[in-house]
Amino acid sequence: MDKKEEASRKIRQVFNKMAMLNASIMASELSEYTPSEVHVIEFIGENNQANVTKLAQGLYMTKGAISKISKKLIAKGAIETVKKADNKKEVYFLLTDKGQKVFDTHKSLHDSFEKRDEKVYEDVTDQEYERIIEFMDKYSEHLDKEIEKSGFEM
Repeated sequence: MDKKEEASRKIRQVFNKMAMLNASIMASELSEYTPSEVHVIEFIGENNQANVTKLAQGLYMTKGAISKISKKLIAKGAIETVKKADNKKEVYFLLTDKGQKVFDTHKSLHDSFEKRDEKVYEDVTDQEYERIIEFMDKYSEHLDKEIEKSGFEM
């Protein structure tokens, strides 16, 4: 196995382990919501004037998927729709009190995950962080181009 294959395999392993650990805790704490619903709530809580288009772009999902999820979240009482006085056409989403509680719980869980993993980062140098960030930026740009080439519509 060459270095590229080894690095790719290790990246997948780390992300899969994180997903497994974090997902089980999230599922027990936020059992009423799917991971996609929680991510939509998170995006709305962190971004002003969140609408279907911004959510789709920010979460790398289709507008159709966002529409379905937002309808479910409205039915669950986690989000509500609003329109601006000067633009009755555009629909924006806001968190309700219930949605804010989900947002706060989700944030608290992420904070606990970061605390759990703090010791891994203690010995990482600034130079190593720079290399990691540089690599992840390049990889992200590559994936953006692949998404664009595939015709995936958000």
